[in-house]
Amino acid sequence: MEERIIGRIRRINGPVVEVKGVTDATMMELVYLGEARLVGEVIKLARDSAIVQVYEEVTGVRPDENVYGAGIPLSVELGPGLIGTIYDGIQRPLEQIANISGTFIERGVRVPALDRNKVWHFVPTAQAGEEIAPGAIIGTVRESEAVEHRILVPPNMRGTLVSVVAEGDYRVEDTIAILDSGGKQIELPMYHRWPIRVPRPAGGRLPLSVPLITGQRVIDTLFPIPKGGTVAIPGGFGTGKTMTQHAIAKWCDADIIVYIGCGERGNEMTDVLTEFPELVDPRTGRSLMERTLLIANTSNMPVSAREASIYTGATLAEYYRDQGYDVAIMADSTSRWAEALRELSGRMEEMPAEEGFPAYLPTRIAGFYERAGAMSTMSGADGSVSIIGAVSPPGGDFSEPVTQHTKRFVRCFWALDRQLANARHYPAISWIESYSEYLDEIAGWWEENTGDGWATGRSEIMDLLQREVRLQQVVKLVGPDALPDSQRFIIEVCSLFKNAFLQQNAFDDVDRFSSAEKQLKLLEIILTYHRRGADAIRRGVTLVKLRRMKVLQEILRAKSTIDNDSMDKLERLAARLERSIDQLESIYA
Repeated sequence: MEERIIGRIRRINGPVVEVKGVTDATMMELVYLGEARLVGEVIKLARDSAIVQVYEEVTGVRPDENVYGAGIPLSVELGPGLIGTIYDGIQRPLEQIANISGTFIERGVRVPALDRNKVWHFVPTAQAGEEIAPGAIIGTVRESEAVEHRILVPPNMRGTLVSVVAEGDYRVEDTIAILDSGGKQIELPMYHRWPIRVPRPAGGRLPLSVPLITGQRVIDTLFPIPKGGTVAIPGGFGTGKTMTQHAIAKWCDADIIVYIGCGERGNEMTDVLTEFPELVDPRTGRSLMERTLLIANTSNMPVSAREASIYTGATLAEYYRDQGYDVAIMADSTSRWAEALRELSGRMEEMPAEEGFPAYLPTRIAGFYERAGAMSTMSGADGSVSIIGAVSPPGGDFSEPVTQHTKRFVRCFWALDRQLANARHYPAISWIESYSEYLDEIAGWWEENTGDGWATGRSEIMDLLQREVRLQQVVKLVGPDALPDSQRFIIEVCSLFKNAFLQQNAFDDVDRFSSAEKQLKLLEIILTYHRRGADAIRRGVTLVKLRRMKVLQEILRAKSTIDNDSMDKLERLAARLERSIDQLESIYA
């Protein structure tokens, strides 16, 4: 990149800097400020002045220092070496920076996002003379045990391959192919750059018909999300947003995980950075980091880099989507990102909207979630990006602007309940306030892979949970004894469902992950208890007798005593339940 002087600093207002004497600059251009070469981005142009958003601490920068333009937008490097790396919000590798500047990031330090010295074994898949379309795959690199990295032609290039190197070991900057594009010879290394604020193009959107199986029963059975879907997890402090995302990151069947720590406390991000490398990937038995990218942008880092971090994460996710992978983004949390927008907007003296947030907050939120989707890539493969965004409403108030605007643009909502969290019921996802609009699209997958019963079973249990809420209101007024056995039995069934199904122990070797088959069978057993039990009560069996059946304790423990591969044990448990109720009915016949 050839740098040039585009102007001089006129005024400094925190991370927002005004530049004077600007004659040669473009919107969203990457710039460097002062002799320290602090990274920034042009966000406003007016006559001979520009407003620059700076991504580093500006202490010590003085007016009249030069500002240098890079001639390109703020971009990320895309190529082998991304997996397992820990970046900040503008894709600076934190571990390499720590080796240079120590514990704290030194201002102006510039380290390539991809290691220029590491050697990768490249296997060509394209041949000289082939017509190459944008986004085509020209070779592969084994990036980790879990990920085969597919080297892509940049989405803005096409032409004829003049030559491709033979199989061998190369660095990311080495030329691996030469492309003839309109008579111009272009050398292609193993990496390319892409602007973070520009969504990568795709061949077209695909229907969202395959669920993202997370292994969390309350999610997969009641409020599912498909691959390529969007979901918000709002909740107050301590309700389990981060832990829910950790569980999904470990157990979901996405190929790649992009975890964005956006403005979170340093100790929470430290837990992520220390725990993720030690977590074992259930697919490979190796470290989870072998299919994970981490973006760490803590609350004490410059606020403008926090604003950029989610776009950096989305671009990295889209890159792996274009290789044909299913990618899941964990954004924790978008509220801190919105607060960064509010601070930067205030420093630019823009007119505030509700609660001080800028008027364009809904547009920015929509733009982020629109980057999700299941796509037919330009190379002809299918890939997806699923976005799971945590929201941290102050005081747990879901009526605040970030939560409300997010609800407009996502189709799945996992509301965390403080009362459930205080009762140590995890995941603390409220079955009353949560919803998923993807049910019809993924019902076909459940029927094809687990058999009939998911859609009707889910509808039946949700109806019972709604009826239980109304009955509990009566119980609070007049006590449970005022209800007939038939209504008290509904409360009993829902209590069993909450404890035996919805509550899940992330530290239990068996209970921490439930396969789709096990989830459906557990649901069927509980619904069988409801149907047969309600019929038995009509025949004269008392509620006390139903409660005392020993098989109920086995049902309660089944989530942690019967593993995913022992479906025959669940079948036998269902048979014992049927026999127990038959015996009770024979007594009262």
